[in-house]
Amino acid sequence: MRKNVLFVFFILFSIGSPLAQEVKFEEYDLDNGLHVILHQDNSAPVVTTSVMYHVGAKDEDPDKTGFAHFFEHLLFEGTKNIERGEWFKIVSSNGGNNNANTTQDRTYYYEVFPSNNLELGLWLESERMLHPIINQIGVDTQKEVVQEERRLRYDNAPYGRWREQMFKHLFKKHPYRWQTIGSLEHLASASLDDFKKFNEIFYVPNNAVLVVAGDIDIDETKNMVQDYFGPIPKGDEIERKTFAEEPIAETIKAKYHDPNIQIPAILMGYRTPAQTERDAYVLDMISTYLSDGKSSKLYKKLVDEKKMALQVFAFNGSQEDYGAYVVGALPVGDTSLEALKTEIDEEIEKVKTELISERDYQKLQNKFENNFVNSNSSVAGIANSLARYYMLYDDTNLINTQIDIYRSITREEIREVAKKYLNKNQRVELEYLPEQKEAN
Repeated sequence: MRKNVLFVFFILFSIGSPLAQEVKFEEYDLDNGLHVILHQDNSAPVVTTSVMYHVGAKDEDPDKTGFAHFFEHLLFEGTKNIERGEWFKIVSSNGGNNNANTTQDRTYYYEVFPSNNLELGLWLESERMLHPIINQIGVDTQKEVVQEERRLRYDNAPYGRWREQMFKHLFKKHPYRWQTIGSLEHLASASLDDFKKFNEIFYVPNNAVLVVAGDIDIDETKNMVQDYFGPIPKGDEIERKTFAEEPIAETIKAKYHDPNIQIPAILMGYRTPAQTERDAYVLDMISTYLSDGKSSKLYKKLVDEKKMALQVFAFNGSQEDYGAYVVGALPVGDTSLEALKTEIDEEIEKVKTELISERDYQKLQNKFENNFVNSNSSVAGIANSLARYYMLYDDTNLINTQIDIYRSITREEIREVAKKYLNKNQRVELEYLPEQKEAN
């Protein structure tokens, strides 16, 4: 009898647990166009203040790339009321931490403070938006920082250029063809006025969302938000260009020689739909099934069982306009890249022609449930999700309902979407090779 009671309790708890994860929020607009999202969670004395700007690498001039990422650094230089070099000192001395990151679609800044420093976080972000100091000293300093980042993460890193090489073949028209780091030559040749103009266009309240999440009082926070952000002038309406790619109709073969590697790699990339499309969600599940982690089909087959590959890796990126699924491997010994490609294609073909097992399907569902719960396990994670779902999906409540989309995906749908996108004639095949040595 006791076992039956415990079983019933377990079932009730399992059914109720998704409801316990619900994230409540309130959202509204200021008169200047700034969108505000507030989430109250008084379980711990912590608060996150964050601002996401709808500007990324795709908004850059093709002859002036790297600006969005550059501004991720530049807007920490100082403001009218924050002296140069003092930003991080202010944050750390008040028990906080902060950071920023840039993608091809958006730029995100945030601070995490003890909740008694909420007002400080709001002041910092309002200063960044209203009073940034963009001068030659700051520009020159951050050019050196970005140059060093480029050398460290791209130019001198083993396999550091794979993404750059893949995406310039996957995209011919869309700005996704260049990377967020951009061109150092473009940054070096840009004038101070170029940077000021970029700031004037994009870093304005009507191109941003402010999220405050954590130990707050809603009414008090609204008053502070109005005091700090209400007076900031609205920017001009932003004119955004759209870019439509022609479908890839035949295999694009490419090679790149990297001086920093000794072991070659094969990478195969497929262009995928925008992140808001249902097919993008299905492709998330397909990529997880095939190549996410040591329990994935490709890793178990190529690394564990056949011992043909040192590593199997994958990148599945859904973005605002398009996405990309890239899968690849590094060979063991004399295994050829062609042999690896054949084995990978064999597994892809199975997904296109057979239903994945019920066991694998349930494993996928469990993994996505776990990821969903983990993404909302901290106020910092919740703040990021709220901003992203509002700005890039136009549906803030996806923070609560996105998991339902994954739950509704069927095994049959997985097979049909694989047939639609994962075809040899719709991909880039990139041989990523060691640099050729000149014969003596």
